[in-house]
Amino acid sequence: GLRNIAMDSNSLGMPMSDPNAWATAMNNLGMAPLGITGQPLMPGMAVRDELYLRHEGLEACVPVLALPGLYFDPSLGLMTGIAPMNPMMPGLGIVPPPISQDLPIVKEIIHCKSCTLFPPNPNLPPPATRERPPGCKTVFVGGLPENASEQLIMEVFEQCGPISAIRMSKKNFCHIRFAEEHTVDKALFLSGYRIRLGSSTDKKDTGRLHVDYAQARDDLYEWECRQRMMAREERHRRRIEEDRLRPPSPPPIVHYSEHECSQLGEKIKDDGKFPEAVRVLLTWVERGEVNRRNANNFYSMIQSSNSHIRRLMNEKAAHEKEMEEAKEKFKNALAGILVQFEQIVSVFHAASKQKAWDHFSKAQRKNLDMWRKQAEEIRNIHNEELMGIRREEEMEMSDDDMEDIPDSKDSDDSGPMAQVEALREENDSLRCQLDAYRNEVELLKQEQTKTQPHRSEEDTTRQQQLSFLQQALQGMQKQLLKIREELKQKEAELEKNTDEKQQLESQIQSLKERIQAFPASHTLPLERPDQDDRGSDESANHANDVAVVSAVVSCSQEKESLPEKGPPSPVKSEREALLVGIISTFLHVHPFGASIEYICSYLQRLDTKISTTEVETLLGRLPCTFRQELTGVGASLEKRWKFCGFEGIKTA
Repeated sequence: GLRNIAMDSNSLGMPMSDPNAWATAMNNLGMAPLGITGQPLMPGMAVRDELYLRHEGLEACVPVLALPGLYFDPSLGLMTGIAPMNPMMPGLGIVPPPISQDLPIVKEIIHCKSCTLFPPNPNLPPPATRERPPGCKTVFVGGLPENASEQLIMEVFEQCGPISAIRMSKKNFCHIRFAEEHTVDKALFLSGYRIRLGSSTDKKDTGRLHVDYAQARDDLYEWECRQRMMAREERHRRRIEEDRLRPPSPPPIVHYSEHECSQLGEKIKDDGKFPEAVRVLLTWVERGEVNRRNANNFYSMIQSSNSHIRRLMNEKAAHEKEMEEAKEKFKNALAGILVQFEQIVSVFHAASKQKAWDHFSKAQRKNLDMWRKQAEEIRNIHNEELMGIRREEEMEMSDDDMEDIPDSKDSDDSGPMAQVEALREENDSLRCQLDAYRNEVELLKQEQTKTQPHRSEEDTTRQQQLSFLQQALQGMQKQLLKIREELKQKEAELEKNTDEKQQLESQIQSLKERIQAFPASHTLPLERPDQDDRGSDESANHANDVAVVSAVVSCSQEKESLPEKGPPSPVKSEREALLVGIISTFLHVHPFGASIEYICSYLQRLDTKISTTEVETLLGRLPCTFRQELTGVGASLEKRWKFCGFEGIKTA
């Protein structure tokens, strides 16, 4: 149809009297094409002429419908018989009627009183727009001519819808606020149009329109007000719906009176009205309606309520009896069903024997095997269910026996003999139950061996698991033997080291004895002044030798005396020595001292493994280096550690 035909680029300067442009404009306005001839059309709808329009170099043949009493006047460029139509007419609007999405929208030239709007190139992409703000009624219009006025803008955009406000700017743009939201889409349709004031070609009288959404506070406020109103309406609607669906409240309980009390006494005696009557009685008692005057009335009502206990117990016993009968009936029916299942399974086993099995086809054998497995599974499930019912009955019987035993103890006054007899009876009952369980287990084993002559997959998996566990145990034993051998080697090395240590200690002892036996007279020449110049060299050499020997002796004595006679060092490792140095530096920077928590928080930045007790014990072992003092008064009393190494070096 004509909707797929876009205008040629040469049609921008085409007057409205051109029949091609007129037909396209009518098509965009949603009207059926009219006959374009110089003669009156024949009455009735018929295909009269064919209109050939050029669309991107292709010829498209379009049939044109003829309407009665209508013909085209070339001199006026109008259809006689209908009033002239303006595409900007308020009743029509600018936006074309909704068409399918696969058809392109064709824009036409728009004539106004003081300006003309030329459509953009249809091959260009549509102009970009921002995301639409909620409740948007305001648009931004850019690219206006420099000589554009508010009246001109009103003339162009008023055709889209009623305008509530226009805010002009000196830089060829403005903001237009419409009265309704849907008119903004019509205004965006004009984005990309070229505007020309009158017939002027001056740059100040031309421009290219750019229409986009604008975010205004008034629009957002109105939109929020509407949303709040809708939310209120929604809450009101939900509240009404909840009230409608809410179950009715129970009827209010009447207050106590003599008349109501007499009626309630009659209702309590009636079995059908007892539940409702006892609820009223409970409410009266909880409200505190009981006093000395009506205490007898309440006592009689409570006594009537107590009389219903026997009735309720009888009803419970009747229901229990019905339940037991139903259980017994179910157990008998289940046993009968299980017997029939056993017969069916035996039929399948008989059919699987070679006498009958060879006469069946392959498909029949497959079906028989599948049916046999299904029947066995169902049979086993029902058998387990029946066994569970029997176990429950036996457990109930044993519980009854246990309950009867204390009664017999209380009733008999024979003392220990009664207890012994009760224990014997209990032992006999337990022995009977154990024998019954053993027989059931043996029967189940026999059935399993009959139905499953070969080893099942579970046995194979268990054997594999056992083999894996045995292999793992063997590996662990080998590792244990290796560890024992390594332990023996280490013990031998330890013995060698102890022997070497003993040898070294004996050598050190011998050296000590030699040093003590060394004459002390050799050290005297060191103290005498040299008076003779002749023997000065010899005496100096002799003094040097003696000094070297004495130095060696003193060093050896110091080395040997430190571990034996000296006191133990408070710093036991290199790590503690590092901690002492860091804490000394830290406390030297804090002359007024610091708490143990503050010191530990500083040290834990360096090593998170440092604990408060470790630091506190280390500081306590060094009293000459660190001193603990109490500062503050009352609730602000606090223990602080201070560095006193400069003072302690004098006394240490």
